[in-house]
Amino acid sequence: MAAPEATAGTATAPARPHDAPALPPLVSLALLAVQSVVILWVVPRPESISVQGWRMVAIFVATIVSLMLRPLPGGACVLIGVSLTVLTGVLPITKALSAYGGTNVWQVMAAFFIARALINSGLARRIALLFVRAMGHTSLGLGYSLVASDLVLASAIPSNSARVGGVVFPITRSLSVIYKSLPGPTAALLGTFLMLTIYQGDIIASAMFFTGQASNPMGADLARKTAGVAINWATWLRASIVPGLVAAVAVPWMIYRLCPPDIRHTPEAAEMARRELREMGPMKRDERIVLAVFIVVCVLWATSSWHPIQSTTVGLFGAGLLLATGALTWGDAVREHVAWDVFVWYGGLISLGEALNEFGVTKVFASWVAGHFAGWSWPALMVAIVLIYFYTHYGFASLTAHFIALYAPFLAVLVASGAPPALAAYALAFYTNLSASLTHYGTTHSPIIFAAGYIAVGTWWRIGLLVSFLNLAIWTAVGLPWWKFLGLW
Repeated sequence: MAAPEATAGTATAPARPHDAPALPPLVSLALLAVQSVVILWVVPRPESISVQGWRMVAIFVATIVSLMLRPLPGGACVLIGVSLTVLTGVLPITKALSAYGGTNVWQVMAAFFIARALINSGLARRIALLFVRAMGHTSLGLGYSLVASDLVLASAIPSNSARVGGVVFPITRSLSVIYKSLPGPTAALLGTFLMLTIYQGDIIASAMFFTGQASNPMGADLARKTAGVAINWATWLRASIVPGLVAAVAVPWMIYRLCPPDIRHTPEAAEMARRELREMGPMKRDERIVLAVFIVVCVLWATSSWHPIQSTTVGLFGAGLLLATGALTWGDAVREHVAWDVFVWYGGLISLGEALNEFGVTKVFASWVAGHFAGWSWPALMVAIVLIYFYTHYGFASLTAHFIALYAPFLAVLVASGAPPALAAYALAFYTNLSASLTHYGTTHSPIIFAAGYIAVGTWWRIGLLVSFLNLAIWTAVGLPWWKFLGLW
């Protein structure tokens, strides 16, 4: 018997993310102050690090911890950290602000503008509905259709919260409501399975694409500066595509087995998608323009080794075309607050990370870590480092914080041990993203899905841990031979 249809009002508005501070702001600020005092006046300063470098350590650690405790929005925390480097005389103002002119920062900005056009034009939603119409006749097929749409959108939308919160999640909740699967006793009918699937599927999308989430370009920048490994959109996808596609098939199936929905056949889902596509009508002018720009930009990014056009130039060219044709208005670009927020914290964190390297802090930390693994061969050390690096994400509420705090020093340890730089750089970048599978606070959009009420904390952590085992197995057992074939090691 057909279930009643959901109304737009009850099924498409995404839940608001839980962006509240982890602790009362005054408590967080007090902890940050105490921590800084301890670093500056209690912890012995290594002789190889200058006084200015040690101040840089205190500012950097305080900035990272503030991103975790969230007494203020992340961009504000980073901007304060950058300002302190100038006020304390650690960095000159030109050096502190230099990263805001970096090419990766502006590539991310351009991608956000293209993403806004994809969403505003309705093309992103149309893409997702097309997948649901084609694959959504069973609950497992429905899960695959949502993951597939996310993978396509991740090729150009660098905000996983925009992809999931703005496109995939509203459709998912609509589908759950159609089958009377609501938070509470009926969640297991369909909603719990779908919510787990879109979250864990998006973790794979984040790992597969350079534009999968906002801090991936930061990881690429750190790989270049720490290990001399150049990573761009095309090389990232080439390295990730085989293990990523295997994971995209295996993870939804595993969730289906571990948390099976009570409803297995979902013909109404495909019918809903068909109906909504009819209501949308044929592609509008803006959709056609955005689709053309989307294809051109992705093709140019994918073929970057065949032409001299730099990736950031491609992104800015695409954004410029959208602005010139009116498919994206300047007002839309100015109001894209997530992009400007990323601009502030991204550029600031790059500046702080560069300063740590220049003061020799990263090298000292890497030497200290390596000292605990003296005599280990690089393959054994890499296994240990990956496991430590991966599961420390239980302590992070941000992929950005994880990248900036641990990626460069752990990469330096592996390279110093003799590990192939490209292998270490790509593997750690992928594993950073995959580690967000563990908790309901692992990355930006996890609170959006958690707040919907379909997944209990215990279920999320149990499934997250089991999925982490599967991801590590796939990206190692499948990834290593593929990376060998590509010549990364």
